[in-house]
Amino acid sequence: MTRKFKTSGAVVLGMHDALVSLTGMIGGLTFALAERRLIILSAVITSVAAGLSMAASNYLAEKTNENEFALRAGAMTGAAYLGTCAILILPFFIIVNTHIALVCSFILAVLIILGCNWGIRHTHCNLWWRHAIEMLIICAAVSVISFIIGEIAKYTLGIGI
Repeated sequence: MTRKFKTSGAVVLGMHDALVSLTGMIGGLTFALAERRLIILSAVITSVAAGLSMAASNYLAEKTNENEFALRAGAMTGAAYLGTCAILILPFFIIVNTHIALVCSFILAVLIILGCNWGIRHTHCNLWWRHAIEMLIICAAVSVISFIIGEIAKYTLGIGI
């Protein structure tokens, strides 16, 4: 009997990890560097490396669990990660003011969380908004912590860019 491959878990894994790690990173870099091109460069490099890592990690995890759809799960995770990152970085390409771009990126992150959770949870007849609020809190907490670490590092290291 063939197991059915469910894409929602792989998509949520990639999307949520991208939201948490990239919003935290660009939040910290926006205040630490305030240089738009450096933020874009750092975000693109980090996104590609982390997206490929997420794809490979999920593939290996699913392969270890003997999931016959391991390759598809890895590809879905990587694609969700990279797609989410592309959306979050986009405002920095369009908007010159890094603080406004950051706000737009955070708004897009909230919209991604709400849209994805509505789509996935709505089809499962669950209260999708509870899962969305949990994801929003986690994403916001990581962003705030990254910002604080960036400020502490900037102050401690005496770096002013």
